[in-house]
Amino acid sequence: MENNTQTQEVKTKFCKHCGAKIAEEAVLCIHCGRQVEEIKNQAQQPSIVINNENTNMNTNTNQNGLVGYGRAKNKWVALALCFFLGFLGAHKFYEGKAGLGVLYILTAGLFGIGVFVDFITLLFKPNPYFVL
Repeated sequence: MENNTQTQEVKTKFCKHCGAKIAEEAVLCIHCGRQVEEIKNQAQQPSIVINNENTNMNTNTNQNGLVGYGRAKNKWVALALCFFLGFLGAHKFYEGKAGLGVLYILTAGLFGIGVFVDFITLLFKPNPYFVL
């Protein structure tokens, strides 16, 4: 009887990293473990379009043309109003805080303590200072 076993020849190639002989269909080298070919039958990567256009023209200035937050107020005007008319809340009305101004009128400047605290606070503020 004849031996019908056919010897299949395995086609080989050389690893481009270590130079070892590997099978032609191999994607990874069995000797060095590095990838030698791209994996076939992969889905095509989607093309990504990045369209970055920044058209922001913000200059970060308020209505008075000064950079800051809120309305600019003069420190010395507020300090004088606090010193002379603080018990009536004049400095609070100047800052645009009418509710606190009315409270200062009804309580004589929070019994004088509020006027004193506001005077010290205004003394250490920069000129101009900004009120929300």
